[in-house]
Amino acid sequence: MDWMEKAAELGFEHAGPLGEGALECLPEVREMCAADRCRAYGRRWTCPPGCGSLEDCAARLEEYGQGVLVQSTGLLEDDFDAETMMETERIHKERFEALAALARREAPGCLPLGAGTCQICPECTYPAAPCCFPERAVVSMEAYGLLVSRVCERSGLGYYYGPRTITYTSCILLK
Repeated sequence: MDWMEKAAELGFEHAGPLGEGALECLPEVREMCAADRCRAYGRRWTCPPGCGSLEDCAARLEEYGQGVLVQSTGLLEDDFDAETMMETERIHKERFEALAALARREAPGCLPLGAGTCQICPECTYPAAPCCFPERAVVSMEAYGLLVSRVCERSGLGYYYGPRTITYTSCILLK
């Protein structure tokens, strides 16, 4: 499977192979999660602590030798264009869900890591009951302790595409 070609077909503006040594689980990224600015910490299976400890995530990442990074970039009317930010995020998540479904079929055992928290269910069952859609749920790169800008840099992929842009990044890890 040519993952870069598939990413382009799905509409991602940027894609590239994951660089060797690009994945590093950082406690300070998890600390940002714990600050709970997104209001998902401790409320979703796909966010800490529901997604596992940082040590568990680091051990899981060691199982993967390659991957693909994909990005969606939106052009903002001004620095406070929340509507475009939210629309770009929605489009990115829609594209990534399609790519993740394909990867799960074509590369069993892959690990899709998304941008931001899972939003499949309006209210997550965490911690009272198991995830309703484990075959579709996606943990964020940040929940795994990954500093997305550093992963992109170490992979030779841009992260910032100029003034008045917003970019969402996700990845599919392959064995």
